Amino acid sequence: MAAGTEFSPYSMLESGFNTTGEDVISQNSDHLKQMVIRKPPRHVSGVRHSMSTATLQPPHDPDFGVGIIAVKSLTDGKSECFPMIRSGSCAEKGPKQYMEDEHICIDNLLEYLDGKEGFPSPGAFYGVFDGHGGTDAATYVRKNILKFIIEDSQFPVCLEKAIQNAFVKADHAFADNASLDISSGTTVLTALVFGRMMVVANAGDCRAVLGKRGRAIELSKDHKPNSPSERLRIEQLGGAIYDGYLNGQLSVARALGDWHMKGPKGSACPLSAEPELQQIQLTEDDEFLIIGCDGLWDVMSSQCAVSITRKELMVHNDPERCSKELVREALKRNTCDNLTVIVICFSADPPPRIEVPQTRVRRSISVEGLNFLKGVLDGNS
Repeated sequence: MAAGTEFSPYSMLESGFNTTGEDVISQNSDHLKQMVIRKPPRHVSGVRHSMSTATLQPPHDPDFGVGIIAVKSLTDGKSECFPMIRSGSCAEKGPKQYMEDEHICIDNLLEYLDGKEGFPSPGAFYGVFDGHGGTDAATYVRKNILKFIIEDSQFPVCLEKAIQNAFVKADHAFADNASLDISSGTTVLTALVFGRMMVVANAGDCRAVLGKRGRAIELSKDHKPNSPSERLRIEQLGGAIYDGYLNGQLSVARALGDWHMKGPKGSACPLSAEPELQQIQLTEDDEFLIIGCDGLWDVMSSQCAVSITRKELMVHNDPERCSKELVREALKRNTCDNLTVIVICFSADPPPRIEVPQTRVRRSISVEGLNFLKGVLDGNS
């Protein structure tokens, strides 16, 4: 441990304590219904976004342990269920002088859209916007991206196409706004819950990670210039990468804004505003989603974040406190960036505390080891 680094119990989660989906086994789901569990705290649902930094409070439970709870699935993971959505968020400027992140949380889209006809329930929308070169791009996209999605002609018949179109339309509309600094830019990651379906769209290096019975499932790919697929695309379009920076200027390969690095609207260029999308059907095994900017993922693995969140939910079942704990942990690990984290839960109940049954493991010993053990036993006789 480097001198001056504050000890964090969660640093132990990075190695040797991961829970995986291969470790889980099935049991009767009726057992879960009989468990005594905490109910979630009551929150005021609505639209939330970051206009300033949040204040972190000291941990509520300083004696919180560091063990990981191994789990087994109570369902086959394929049962159809409609999620009960609730969320919490936290944003801190961290060691930087200015806060350039923005985010949005809408737990009830039907209510937000005044009961829009044909929109399923539950519906929810979340986004993290990691700005650079000022806040104009991040603020503009936060305010307008959902409007571009629901007003697209492909919505809601083809969600993926509607979201993809919305990213490009938002980028072009930002360029046309003479009152804004169009040289500012932002990465964008959104998650749209539409009934049992969830669509994650990403342009940049924010990340969405699904907590699936203790296992971390990444639903987005970091768009770094040095990643093989992005490097190939950049070089085919005439761009170059210097020391990990696109054209020596930008540490991401995809972003909205940054029009000083783009050509005419509609033309292909190394810096792309087009998102990559991932669509999944939510099941009972999908417990929560973590969305965070790169300030979190620069210092923490996806599995570590899921393990921390799951353990915290089992204690207090509060997604907002989970988001604050992840931010606090990233600050302990000396992140160098702004921090924004959203935790979205898909159930009113906390994750179940279930132990993995012990298995019989056959062990073998080498001839040399057997002879050594025999010698020790003979010497003690």
